[in-house]
Amino acid sequence: MKFVMAYSIITQNDILVVGKNAQVDFQTMPMKMGQLAREFMPRRHEIVGIVGTHSFSIQDYANKDFNKITPQTTFDKWVAVEVENHNHVPEGMQPFILKGGDFLLVDYKGSLPDFPILWQTILTDWLPNSKYELDNRPHFEKLPESYNPQNAINEEQVWVPVRLN
Repeated sequence: MKFVMAYSIITQNDILVVGKNAQVDFQTMPMKMGQLAREFMPRRHEIVGIVGTHSFSIQDYANKDFNKITPQTTFDKWVAVEVENHNHVPEGMQPFILKGGDFLLVDYKGSLPDFPILWQTILTDWLPNSKYELDNRPHFEKLPESYNPQNAINEEQVWVPVRLN
């Protein structure tokens, strides 16, 4: 199955977020992501200065070579919300800065099981045929308030950091 994607390249300033994170690998990510969300989402109202109603699912690969990633490769996974500043971070949560720059922005509408097809399309089709390469910054999904992983179909924005070749 080939995924057809509508996309744009945008330049984004730094985004300040507050959330919870855990070290995961691709095999443990679904379980740990659910645990992070169950810990964070009921407490998000404790955060002062939230921007918008969306939340973020963030993958910080921290200098990992995507050509050498395996199912056991570890990285930091975050669940967070955007904030005006980092002046008031609730206990048990951490501040984080999503570094600005150019991003491939994809509006995804589909199921969780089909999401890897999108990633395969980006990494093996779109990137090699574009004038861009992956940049070493966190990848993230911007999730609307209506997002629920139990839904058969969800909508989200997928942000992939890129730079010109």
